[in-house]
Amino acid sequence: MHKYRDYTDSELTTLLQRGNDAAFAEVYDRFFYALYLHAFNRLRDKEEAKDVVQQLFISLWNKRETADLSNLSNYLYTAVRNRVINVLSHKNVEKRYLMGLPRNIIVEDCITDHRLRERQLADIIAGEIAQLPRKMREVFELSRLQNLSHKEIAAQLGITEQSVRSHVKNALKILRSRLGMVFYII
Repeated sequence: MHKYRDYTDSELTTLLQRGNDAAFAEVYDRFFYALYLHAFNRLRDKEEAKDVVQQLFISLWNKRETADLSNLSNYLYTAVRNRVINVLSHKNVEKRYLMGLPRNIIVEDCITDHRLRERQLADIIAGEIAQLPRKMREVFELSRLQNLSHKEIAAQLGITEQSVRSHVKNALKILRSRLGMVFYII
């Protein structure tokens, strides 16, 4: 087994250009953190910095045969710098675009989006409540939608308070299990 960590950058570069994935892994391990710090110092965003460096290594692997890797560290640092500049330029373009939009359009779009999601969620919940067994649904709707107490529901339906508690508890359990996946997806 080769000990790639003892290899020089130029030896790793030669192996990398031949498609040696272990040499690529060593290059990755050797340079990732320093390149990440370099990107983070300019971007001030951990995830963006990671993305920039990850994309660089993907590009390095894809272009390993054609790229000029005579000075590997110089190539990597220059590539990170250029990618950071591209990210910052793109952010500036986005910012200028958003600044050019009337504020009320952005706010109205957000409000409309929230209202739409609220309506969709309310429809989903109503659909799940409608699928409850008849008596359980009736008790649940009196409790949650009409805000009646357990005592009032028991008197209105002619059942015990314990039955009311049981129906509400079971309805909530069923709705949590059914809606849990919906909330997870949303």
